[in-house]
Amino acid sequence: MADSAAPAADGEKSEKQPRSIRVVLLALMITMMLAMLDNMIVGTAMPTIVGELGGLEHLSWVVTAYTLATAAATPLWGKLGDMYGRKGSFMTSIVIFLVGSALSGMAQNMGQLIGFRAVQGLGAGGLMVGVMAIIGDLIPPRERGKYQGMMAGVMALAMIGGPLVGGTITDNWGWRWAFYINLPLGVVALVAISAVLHLPQKRSQARVDYLGAALLTIGITSIVLVTTWGGSQYAWTSARIMELIGIGVAALVGFLFWQTKAVEPVVPLHIFRSRNFSLMSAIGFITGFVMFGATLFLPLYQQSVQGASATNSGLLLLPMLGAMLVVSMIAGRVTTNSGRYKVFPVVGSVLMIAGLFLLSQMDTGTSRFTSGVYMAVLGAGMGCLMQVTMLVAQNSVEMRDMGVASSTTTLARTLGSSFGVAIMGALFNNRVQHVMAERAGALGSKITEQSAQLDAKSLQKLPAAAREAYQHAVSAGTHSAFLLGAVVAVLALAAAVFVKEVPLRGAGPDKQAGGAAGDAADVPPAVAEAV
Repeated sequence: MADSAAPAADGEKSEKQPRSIRVVLLALMITMMLAMLDNMIVGTAMPTIVGELGGLEHLSWVVTAYTLATAAATPLWGKLGDMYGRKGSFMTSIVIFLVGSALSGMAQNMGQLIGFRAVQGLGAGGLMVGVMAIIGDLIPPRERGKYQGMMAGVMALAMIGGPLVGGTITDNWGWRWAFYINLPLGVVALVAISAVLHLPQKRSQARVDYLGAALLTIGITSIVLVTTWGGSQYAWTSARIMELIGIGVAALVGFLFWQTKAVEPVVPLHIFRSRNFSLMSAIGFITGFVMFGATLFLPLYQQSVQGASATNSGLLLLPMLGAMLVVSMIAGRVTTNSGRYKVFPVVGSVLMIAGLFLLSQMDTGTSRFTSGVYMAVLGAGMGCLMQVTMLVAQNSVEMRDMGVASSTTTLARTLGSSFGVAIMGALFNNRVQHVMAERAGALGSKITEQSAQLDAKSLQKLPAAAREAYQHAVSAGTHSAFLLGAVVAVLALAAAVFVKEVPLRGAGPDKQAGGAAGDAADVPPAVAEAV
């Protein structure tokens, strides 16, 4: 009797399993949307915020505080999930994010807003890591591609819709709702995860590696500040930047040394022994470098040179982000159906190089249709890379390191974006100022003395000759920035060529042999226990 009852119970569980997973995935998608939308919505609301709270000189810190806290917290959230359980750490990060959102909405001055944005960033560091790590826990590698493709699609939608949503909220409800809008969405995600997600309980006896966490935080903070301040608030050769570089290098060297001694290292260095993991971290860094650089300069080019409206700035990127969304979904499906994935990093890198090179050829006569086609090529390349990097990285480690693998890959992309914006931005600014001085003489130098990036109002006030010179200067600046991006993307292709295609294990009993060390743990019982 007992034997006959067991299959029935298993059958009932398998009937419920897909619905449970769908509910969890919906909650994860909402959380991913929160993580991606926030900065874009807030960016649109910033002029209104400054108008009410004042403190224009501290404006950049509203974004910088959030970015710093997110980057510093990312690896720690991944480790906490591995040590004490994914569900608890993930829900805690959501709660901290929501508390920071509520406090930011209630801020009465710029100092409070900056502090509350840092609290929000601490929680945000665990959102994306938690999403990817939970997918790694729930879904076998062979099935994981399509779900991570969906998450990459959510990222693309957030980047398209963020500025539009931010403008609509600010105009109709006020800037405080740019933060309050997170609360109902976050509560829905919390309730769904609490009710449906049931992962095995963990309790590590080891203590958190506080020294390692502190050294890594100092190192990451220094890197982000160097890339944020260098070439803008401080000259690259200034004493402040040199000090930050020295502190950052010393902290990271100390961190690497300590990780070889710590009982529970924040980032276990043995995960880098996997060739695929190291290569995917490098590709993720380069993808971040290119993607965020592109999203910064493409709207600027279209507004300054092609005369597009700044109001719909999110729509300007639609060809790139739409292609990224579609290709990411297709890549996930193909990976799930075939179990093969190496083709995507290789093809994605080639398309990324081609797209960046084409974008570098734009000038003052390039039509919107032509630039849209170029953007679509770049977007298709990034779509091939976005979800595959996380999939292969997770497939290259053991289940007990799923959190740190997810957080390390996410951190690599975050740091890549910081470097991309800083280095491409410095090259762009230098080129714009040089061309303006060349074409408009002393007037050109004066126009771009404060900033090489003019808003629409400032551009309209310029004399016709100076405006034409600025359009040529922006074209020259984007040429240099995207050409640099194409050269950097060649490194991604070199890394992709050396990726070893380790078979992804499926969810059935006829799973393929082989796989990464961690694949042995990615078996159906883990899924059965989880939901």
